Amino acid sequence: MNLHEYQAKELLKKYNVPVQNGIVCFTAEDATIAYKEISEKTKSRFVVVKAQIHAGGRGKGTFKENEAQHGVQVVKSEEMATQVATNMLGNTLVTIQTGEAGKKVSKIFMAEDAYYEGNSPVKEFYLSILLDRSTQKYVFMYSTEGGMNIEDVAHNTPEKIFKEWVKPGSTLQAFQARKIAFNLGLSGEAFKNCVKFVSNLFNAFTGLDCDMLEINPLFKTSDDKIIAVDCKMNLEDNALIRHKDLELLRDKSEEDPTEVEASESNLNYVKLDGNVGCMVNGAGLAMATMDMIKLSGGEPANFLDVGGGANATTVEAGFRLILKDPNVKAILINIFGGIVRCDRVAQGVVDAYKAIGEISVPVIVRLQGTNAEEAKVLIENSGLKVQSATLLSEAAELVNRAVA
Repeated sequence: MNLHEYQAKELLKKYNVPVQNGIVCFTAEDATIAYKEISEKTKSRFVVVKAQIHAGGRGKGTFKENEAQHGVQVVKSEEMATQVATNMLGNTLVTIQTGEAGKKVSKIFMAEDAYYEGNSPVKEFYLSILLDRSTQKYVFMYSTEGGMNIEDVAHNTPEKIFKEWVKPGSTLQAFQARKIAFNLGLSGEAFKNCVKFVSNLFNAFTGLDCDMLEINPLFKTSDDKIIAVDCKMNLEDNALIRHKDLELLRDKSEEDPTEVEASESNLNYVKLDGNVGCMVNGAGLAMATMDMIKLSGGEPANFLDVGGGANATTVEAGFRLILKDPNVKAILINIFGGIVRCDRVAQGVVDAYKAIGEISVPVIVRLQGTNAEEAKVLIENSGLKVQSATLLSEAAELVNRAVA
């Protein structure tokens, strides 16, 4: 589950991780009030306005309605704050991560100035924590070259990206925290503050059951404080059972509506760009089915795992999800009857077909396992325009003919 920047920062504060403070706003009027409040509090030269969407690259991103407006902008007056907020709210921000469709901005974050004057130069770093599946450990990835061009740094100068691994179940050791601060070129008070920062950040990462936690930029202020100026946080969906309060932070408006509907029906669904709708029980079988479709010349339109307890209700919900995609020219149902009986799934297909009404695209059903023969008889005697297959290769070939 992805979180917005302002949500992630509030969670980091609970773990004593210093962050760039700010105020979330939903209207231009809110932004004007927030600008005045922050300016009076900090005596700052400016306030930073940040569009809140579940995507990176906001600083370089532009709005469809106004290409001169970027997703992150400095404002120096109440009037400017009002205008920038008006330009952002309700409009569509396109970044390198959103694709051409972009994302609608429904909230902004008015953030304090981190570039205030002091006795030492400010610096921007990059720091993230994620799971390295190749080593089965958590990995800190960090660099002295933080900011908007971190992707270029990773591509052009990978030697500037440092890594530090931590075994799951262990804590970040003090020497590892010092190593990170040393490799970032810090000394004195900034060094000490960085050691505390990365230690507390790792506590937040494990305590919140994060999949990924990215701080870019990690900022050294002019008075040697270390703060998170930006934060991207992704929580492990399967661990939300331990964090009912965090589950309330989910912003469904940032997600694909079809995927939201699927989750409410307890279906695992991911939309793709192909023309063959897939309905399968089990993630492994779903991946194999998608591979077979591609090998036969088709393109999968989705990943849809109805789970081991597939029945008429879940099958109908799956049908409705697939049929919402106008690109779908055929539907392949591939069920292995291990936990679930094939005849029950077949009856579910028949019932769902009748409940939905006319289905204009060909439907190919392949059922194998417990009561597969009975299932085939049910399908063939249903009177519906459903083609039955025994082998997966046979089913894929039928699909290929349907979309050719």
